[in-house]
Amino acid sequence: MTPEKPRLVVLISGSGSNLQAILDACTAGSLPAQVAAVISNKAEAYGLERARTAGVPALVKAKLKEMDRQVYDVELADLVESFHPDWVVLAGWMRLLSSRFLSRFPNRVVNLHPALPGTFPGTHAIERAFTAWQNGEITHTGVMVHLVPDEGVDNGPLLAAEPLEILPQDTLETLEARVHALEHRLLVETLARLACGKIP
Repeated sequence: MTPEKPRLVVLISGSGSNLQAILDACTAGSLPAQVAAVISNKAEAYGLERARTAGVPALVKAKLKEMDRQVYDVELADLVESFHPDWVVLAGWMRLLSSRFLSRFPNRVVNLHPALPGTFPGTHAIERAFTAWQNGEITHTGVMVHLVPDEGVDNGPLLAAEPLEILPQDTLETLEARVHALEHRLLVETLARLACGKIP
């Protein structure tokens, strides 16, 4: 009897291109894991359709305006936990998670961020890097994958990082495309190492 592959629950807020990279890699066998569920805080997120197409449970857990953040995070954690994940993957999840969520999955929440450690935390990281490059402040940006142990923004223990040179001919659009391609590869490679136990 073959052991069950590690289970991933992927949290998304948007188009889900990183989710698609995960799903494709699972199908191809380059990522020895299975996506147990995809959860979005936005009902219109296209990533939900990607999940349904792949035959993966796709759920919406929206935060109502009047809902307390801590209450939402507990309910979200309950929902995630119902799928028994080995890893919770934040792939374009656009909400900060509180300790009420994170404490339920210690050292098991993985985040992807389109910048190098210590640079451009938060939203619009690629755009801000491009502006900094135009101003002569940087020559490259990059992508990192890290654990989320607490409520800090894009600064948890590093699992992987890779720099990406900004080219003289780059526009914001071409840089975004190159960063996204690097995101897809680095996230899948890192999850594969986690699934194989190659990262403690």
